[in-house]
Amino acid sequence: MDSRGGARGGGGTSVGRDSGGPPRGGRGRARDNRGRGRERDEFQDRVVEIRRVATVKKGGRRLNFSALVVVGDGNGRVGVGLGKANTVPAAIAKGQDRAKANMFQVPMRNTTIPHEVIGKYLSSDVLLKPASEGTGVIAGGGVRAVLELAGIKDILTKALGSTTPVNLVKATEQGLRSLRTKDQIEAARGVKIAL
Repeated sequence: MDSRGGARGGGGTSVGRDSGGPPRGGRGRARDNRGRGRERDEFQDRVVEIRRVATVKKGGRRLNFSALVVVGDGNGRVGVGLGKANTVPAAIAKGQDRAKANMFQVPMRNTTIPHEVIGKYLSSDVLLKPASEGTGVIAGGGVRAVLELAGIKDILTKALGSTTPVNLVKATEQGLRSLRTKDQIEAARGVKIAL
């Protein structure tokens, strides 16, 4: 009989704790958290904007939240998602899920993009221009978040038109989606391009 009450049947839980595992009842959650940690290492995410949306109903105002989230692996894959929910954490989680579902591969040439492009979304236009090595990401706000999480290190950008964060991020996404590699252009034109 030990001093911790092993003779009264309490030894089962103390053995579980001594073995280094979490207390009883928490094993499933701990495993889930470890699994999510590995996923977070693969993808980075950034919340660009959280908006509070008030709807006036019969009984008063009802608050909802929308979160604009960018997810990327820093190695050419990026996605954008807009999540809406009654609470901020739920809106961010929805945004992350949608961003992961909408991920796409960005064509790159060394540390920049292969050619100049203008991304358009509603009233926002974003000019994306390749830059020489060492320039850095010359962009602001949501545009910077998308480009950095895509893994682009050197680029020049200019916002043309509306500067609404959601529109700018979507315009940047559309511009990156419209980029083509040298091989794709050669295949489409049927000629060799010398750079």
